[in-house]
Amino acid sequence: MTRFALFGAGFIGKVHANNIAAHPRAELRYVYDVNTEAAEQVASRLGAHVASSQEEIWAADDVDAVLIASSTNTHADLLSRAIQARKPAYCEKPIDLNMERVKAVVQEAYHSNVPIMIGFSRRFDSNHLGVREAIQDGTIGKVEMMHLTSRAQEPPPISYVKVSGGQLRDQTIHFFDLACWLAGEAPVEVYATGAALIDPAIGEAGDVDTSMVILKMASGALCHIDSSRRTAYGYDERIEAFGSKGMVQSMRKPTREVALYTGTKVISDGLHPGWFERFEPSFALAFDAFISALEGKATPYPSLMDGLRAQIIAEAAVESLHKNQPVMITYWQPE
Repeated sequence: MTRFALFGAGFIGKVHANNIAAHPRAELRYVYDVNTEAAEQVASRLGAHVASSQEEIWAADDVDAVLIASSTNTHADLLSRAIQARKPAYCEKPIDLNMERVKAVVQEAYHSNVPIMIGFSRRFDSNHLGVREAIQDGTIGKVEMMHLTSRAQEPPPISYVKVSGGQLRDQTIHFFDLACWLAGEAPVEVYATGAALIDPAIGEAGDVDTSMVILKMASGALCHIDSSRRTAYGYDERIEAFGSKGMVQSMRKPTREVALYTGTKVISDGLHPGWFERFEPSFALAFDAFISALEGKATPYPSLMDGLRAQIIAEAAVESLHKNQPVMITYWQPE
């Protein structure tokens, strides 16, 4: 039984709290949030203790691992403390918005052998896994092109946009990770363009809500990622990989596999209203993979180095967006 402390009792923190409590080989022991009322609500519902401070958690003998779902600006410090305390950590993305802080944490973790998982839960979606299998086992031959689509149901609040790091660092970063994971390689060059076409306030905040990114992979394969902060028809996420022997797709996922046929049309069930409804099962599967890895099973999961790679790509994409030109990607490695 792995005993967890949870940092963060907001929306995503509650999701993780539920998954910890529901897992047969995990236990939620402590919840900490600067909003004590939010922490109390989660803890009382799931039978955990409310930590009065972060220090209480680091000093506790009954905490085996931590789950970091607090605000982005706390991630790097909490990861550093987890490494020092030698407690495995599951951390939501991103590691930090400041690349120097990201590098410092990665360097600290490099020789520690403390397991750290970054929350790229889309890797655990059954549809996306099917695409990866068709690529990795050679079914579609040599990959020549990939197309990833990410269209959210509605723009986030401007207050969130201002602290998120922007669309490329916040939304598209998931797809930078997916592109590398699917292809089994990293890009060497990126070109990004975008505009604020949905909400003028997003543009006034210095961000875009509609973007297109082209990645040139190390093999020469091309990857196109289109992202939008709004759809009028429900959450829309798709992946297509085109190879020398065929093509594989991860399609839109309807709420039910039901279609109504009439004399003039075919009506299928609608899409999920948001990203969480679409990927809720993936969060539980991702957490299960982390538990299995902690138990010594050979279970792959998104590592801290994967998180670093996705952020390096995101930073290069932001640079390309601002310069309106392709940017070569330079990867940093800890020593």
